[in-house]
Amino acid sequence: METLNANLYDFPRYYDLVFGSDWKAEFDFLTACFPKHATGSVTRVFEPACGTGRLMYRLAKEGYDVSGLDLNSKAVAYCNKRLKGHGFAETAFAADMTDFHLDQNVDIAFNMINSFRHIQTAEGAKSHLMCVANCLRQGGLYILGLHLTPTASAPSEAESWSASRGNLCVNTSLWMMDRNLKKREETFSMTFDIYTPTKSFRIEDTISFRTYTADEMSSLVNNVGGFEVAATYDFAYNINHPISVDASTEDVVYILRKR
Repeated sequence: METLNANLYDFPRYYDLVFGSDWKAEFDFLTACFPKHATGSVTRVFEPACGTGRLMYRLAKEGYDVSGLDLNSKAVAYCNKRLKGHGFAETAFAADMTDFHLDQNVDIAFNMINSFRHIQTAEGAKSHLMCVANCLRQGGLYILGLHLTPTASAPSEAESWSASRGNLCVNTSLWMMDRNLKKREETFSMTFDIYTPTKSFRIEDTISFRTYTADEMSSLVNNVGGFEVAATYDFAYNINHPISVDASTEDVVYILRKR
């Protein structure tokens, strides 16, 4: 199989398929969080690191006023084309998630699939949370999903899954290449094996994440200020079953409420 070494985020059609297959569970969880954990009504929602907008346009179809940002201009173009195709304004824009502002406060911000960990420095992570806090109204939520590094058990080091849509199929693999907890760095290799009726090929990329233990994440939120942890959940997205985060927790969704 031909292999292309490239940035996976530069291929929004394939990225959308790979990460869009679980949209329903995330969507239902998000919309259940709004009345349960936010104060007041929810009309405006915002997604930093929105990617292809797989959740944005579905929220727009439910009547929410949506917007989002992403660093990758190809993802932003894909997102805006999708919004326009469904009859909505092109409200995604290219920006750095550690340095942005919105012209109008929102009720909800959300970042569901680990994109927060692409921010490599403590300063950048703090700046991101401060930017989000500044764009939320009081009582609004930041719904933030990420993988923690457990300290009471061995962390996961590989996963694979498949997704298909029409005549397109993508098999995805993600595996650990290096982990340095002192430097708080993880490096993964990730591949998309792409199959169409006329061709098949592989896209391979290297992805770096900043690591967070439960204590490190708690410390970050406390140091930023402006947020309280309203609840925590795992990636089962069961609104009726919040979890307690401890040294063995790996997958967690933080419900951060603006004070």
